[in-house]
Amino acid sequence: MLWRGQRESSNVEDRRGISGGGLAVGGGVGGLVILLLAMFFGVDPGAILNQTGDEQPAVNTRPASPGSPGDDELKHFVSVVLGSTEDVWTGILRQSGRQYRVPKLVLFTDQVQSACGAAGSSAGPFYCPGDQKVYIDLAFYRDLKEKLGAPGDFAQAYVIAHEVGHHVQKLLGISDKVHAAESGASKSQANDLSVRLELQADFFAGVWASQARQKGLLEAGDIEEALGAASAVGDDRLQRQARGRVVPDSFTHGTSEQRVRWFRKGLETGDFKQGDTFNAPSL
Repeated sequence: MLWRGQRESSNVEDRRGISGGGLAVGGGVGGLVILLLAMFFGVDPGAILNQTGDEQPAVNTRPASPGSPGDDELKHFVSVVLGSTEDVWTGILRQSGRQYRVPKLVLFTDQVQSACGAAGSSAGPFYCPGDQKVYIDLAFYRDLKEKLGAPGDFAQAYVIAHEVGHHVQKLLGISDKVHAAESGASKSQANDLSVRLELQADFFAGVWASQARQKGLLEAGDIEEALGAASAVGDDRLQRQARGRVVPDSFTHGTSEQRVRWFRKGLETGDFKQGDTFNAPSL
């Protein structure tokens, strides 16, 4: 991604080096894979481990410290990506007669307090609708490359664009309706709603990527990096790695194929109105 020299957002809140003690979960190879799923796009790792029966606690011993030079460069990178999402979504929503309220992006180390409660690095990047902020520990990007096998700066940009997609859902009133519907739904119905919500966020990430490509920010291989990241964190792929079998009724984010499909649809259409995953006859 051709990000150097581009506008950086001023809406980045740097809380790195402020630590209240880490949180982590784990337990064997299966637990590691499940943890990685939890780390990507803000899944509650405790909820996943309860479904699998793997509940062995672990301790996060990584000390809080100021950002390294590499992390400081990542801060500039995420600031540029956030700035790009601000420009794109401000323009898109303005065309629909809506106003885009920009979210904050919070950088933290090990553990952070949000309006959604305390969260550790093991929760991965997440969006909190309560304070309309995106949270990320930059150490996640090393795991994205080394443990999830999804290298590249555009894979990293995709993570931010997906979480910003959840912010767009909040502004449009979509996420509030979904959460209200989940409260009265069965477990399988709630999971289905969660999948549709997550796939729409993937679609919105694709819409942003479409605009970024038009603005000349993409370079060769960027789209493949994003698609690789989407495929790497499909529920089916991670469940097969963790347990050797797939349980579709427990999906909360969608299969690798579905995640790739909806990101690609957003990329190819560039039209956020074509991302109605809730009324789609098939995902």
